[in-house]
Order: sequence, then C-alpha cells, then structure tokens
Amino acid sequence: MENIKQTLLDAYNFRHACKLFDATKKINDEDFNFILETARLSPTSFGMEGVRLTVITNEQLKKDIKPFCWNQNQIDSCSHLVIFKTRTKDLKPYSEWVKDKFSQRKLPKEAQEKYMQVYENFHKSLKSDDIYEWGTRQAYIMFSSMITSAALIGIDSCPIEGFEKEALEQLLSIDTNEEEISLVCTFGYRENPQPQKFRLNLEDMCEFKK
Repeated sequence: MENIKQTLLDAYNFRHACKLFDATKKINDEDFNFILETARLSPTSFGMEGVRLTVITNEQLKKDIKPFCWNQNQIDSCSHLVIFKTRTKDLKPYSEWVKDKFSQRKLPKEAQEKYMQVYENFHKSLKSDDIYEWGTRQAYIMFSSMITSAALIGIDSCPIEGFEKEALEQLLSIDTNEEEISLVCTFGYRENPQPQKFRLNLEDMCEFKK
C-alpha cells in the first residue's frame, strides 16, 4: 500500500503544465488508449457520461487549430490534442439520452421516475438552467483523471483554457445545438526540464475541525 501511495505522489510531482513538447516523440496507441480508458471510467454527476472527446493527431489540423488557441506552442508540438465537449441537448431532463441512462440501472419504473424528478429539480436549481456549465464541470473531472494517469506512465500534459471557443467550434464543424467545447488539453513528452514546482503548504491550504 505504501508503494502505491508513493507511486501516485511521484506522478503528481512529475506532472506539470508542459509548455513545449518534443514534437519528434509520439505517444503509442497502447499508452494513449490506457489514458482514454481512465477517462471512460471517470465519475460523472448522475452517471450521465455527458462528455465527448475529439482526439487529434493530424499535424495539419493541429496547425490550423493553433491560431484559435492563442498560438500556444503546446498545440502543434504535442503528440495528441484532445478537445473536451459537453453534450447540451442530450443532458436536458427527459431527453432520450437521460431516459436511457436511468433505464440502464434496471430499477423499477417508479424508482426511475423518482430519479428523473430529482434530476429535473437539480437542473432547475442551476443558474439559468446552465447545462453547459454543469457539463463542463464533468469534463474537468475526466481531464483530471487523464492527466494523472498520463503522469503515472511518464507522459506530460497541459490544459489549454485560452482558446476562442466559437471559432474553434466552427473550425471543427461542431453542431453547437448538440454539444459545445469545454476544454482543450495536450499530451506528449516534454522538450525542456521540468521547472520548479510551487505549492502552498498543507497547513496553508487546509483547515481541520475535529
């Protein structure tokens, strides 16, 4: 157990927001499929699994995307570029997607209807019923799983929040009536040594009430 703990801490210490990847080094399919599997198994609110991924390895497409991501060098030096998209239409209460997700639980009809009512009431509580913002939070959970599993096998990553959402959606021909981009993330192998990591001390971050 102690070895598992140390392995995970080593991964977190290894991980940093890599600003430049070695463009000559590519992640093999087996390793990236492992990263994707940890994404698939990530938790989502209500178990809705409302996040879809576009995985891009095409070099020209990465170059086309770069101007819409503030010309950041990670975009076209990375091995794999991942676009996180949240479903919007499908996540609305009583959509066919939602009905199907609840029906998978094989609960009695009355129990399914109760869950559906709870789900509807939850969405009513959201500010402006903002399904996109709620779905984006699920994307960040998946993203966190992916960058951690990547670090465990020595693969670097960098989240990209600086991007022109509407322009990028248009470039990728995304139907925004169905889904919208939440986050971009790059994966690959670092070009330069890792910079010093700065973090708050535990006592500055946590308070304990016993």
